[in-house]
Amino acid sequence: MSERETDSGDTAPGDEAAEGEEFAGGTSGYVVGLGLAALLTAAAFAMVNLPLVWRPAIPMALVVLAIAQMGIHLVFFLHVTTGPDNTNNVLALAFGTLVVLLLIGGSVWILAHLDHNMMPMGRQMHGFP
Repeated sequence: MSERETDSGDTAPGDEAAEGEEFAGGTSGYVVGLGLAALLTAAAFAMVNLPLVWRPAIPMALVVLAIAQMGIHLVFFLHVTTGPDNTNNVLALAFGTLVVLLLIGGSVWILAHLDHNMMPMGRQMHGFP
């Protein structure tokens, strides 16, 4: 391969990790991800069992730690980054997130409005008039 071809930045898929340019690549990336995930898990257990956080704020703090945990898994284990070769992965993740949010939102809306369409309790016990 000539010097001109190596300087152009034109590399085959998979060669980027071999060059060490990827943020969370290789075995060291997995070890760092495992350490961060374990740290966030330990922080969640400590937050619930120790008086470190104001009790009414614990659910919100756990949600924040869960979102951080998902980010760690996406970057270090699933290798979803903002690089040019990961555009399809990021779009697929965004679409999947949209679908999940629509399913959750629709389910919550249906459950919240379910009692409006239910028969009153008095009519159920005595039969239909």
